[in-house]
Amino acid sequence: MPEETEWIGLHYQTGEGLRIVEQDGVVASIEPAEAPDGQWLAPAIFDPQVNGYAGVDFQRDGLTASDLRLAANGLRADGCPRWLLTLITDDYDRLLVRLAHLKQLRDADPVLRQAIVGWHVEGPFLSPTLGYRGAHDGDVMRDPTVADIERLDETVGDDPLLFTIAPEREGAVEAIKRAVALGFRVSLGHCDPSAEQLAAARAVGAVGFTHLGNGCPQQLDRHDNIIWRVADHGGFNAGIIPDGIHVSPVLFRLLHRMLHRDSIYYTTDCMSAAGAPPGRYTVGAQEFDVGEDQVVRLPGQANFAGSALRPIQGVQRAAEMLEADWRELWDGFSTRPAAMMGLSNKIAVGQPANLCWIQTGSSGKITSLTLPE
Repeated sequence: MPEETEWIGLHYQTGEGLRIVEQDGVVASIEPAEAPDGQWLAPAIFDPQVNGYAGVDFQRDGLTASDLRLAANGLRADGCPRWLLTLITDDYDRLLVRLAHLKQLRDADPVLRQAIVGWHVEGPFLSPTLGYRGAHDGDVMRDPTVADIERLDETVGDDPLLFTIAPEREGAVEAIKRAVALGFRVSLGHCDPSAEQLAAARAVGAVGFTHLGNGCPQQLDRHDNIIWRVADHGGFNAGIIPDGIHVSPVLFRLLHRMLHRDSIYYTTDCMSAAGAPPGRYTVGAQEFDVGEDQVVRLPGQANFAGSALRPIQGVQRAAEMLEADWRELWDGFSTRPAAMMGLSNKIAVGQPANLCWIQTGSSGKITSLTLPE
């Protein structure tokens, strides 16, 4: 007999009461039903950029399946059952060895196969210029080759892959074209391309821009800068970190006015300090201090160097900054980033039952989020 689960709640968009029957992880039926006030059904959060969680740093060598399960359990407790494990700039050979090891751990564990639905490789083909490189190691950055892309494809196989690259690097257009042909989703980031270079990358298949408003200097030319160029182009799915720290509330609101909402998705871009108490944490060989304010900084420096945002906090803070109902923004942290990766995350018969219950109080704000055991 198939394993069956019943979900009852209000549809997060329409407010209609629903009874959803799930069989073996797939939505088998949806029908009208009475549902309690304040109990909502929504697609679960999907985060395409997770560098670590619950004290586990994915950039470290020698991680175990237990380490990955600890991070997966922490993300799930904070509303995100599916995500892309993200590796950032390193010596490319070392990065591929690390990725192969993590994939082996994930492939052998059914819990991890459900949680880690793919990979995000952010570097080393980024801009080494101060400000644009962010906290990445500029010394190991370099130009990409088609052979680099093919090696990456051999490592991940058929798994979904998000690939962040700076399009102004020598050979980037050819690398993007090959990556797209192999099925990668290509995103631009940590870069300062001209308008023409942006257009050239889009023409060969780049679809996204990684954490717009970050990976750039604090001070920019007011007449011509990477944020204005991306907004002016308008053809990219733009990721934004909705913590109110990496992108100020003012810029967050302006980006939502400049860009079509359907082209915006949210990500935590979180590192190992997320889902963990304040303290000192690592991203690879670098150490960072994280305070009660969740700001991640290099010891003794003021610049931001990562995110400690929890997924459910991202939805709440986005709603606060835009003075909007969380229901208007939920797709930005669920269906849209999943769709960018070619993954389904919608409530529909025949689709995977990646659902969650959301409880709201009398004010309409989220008080809790629950996923099935």
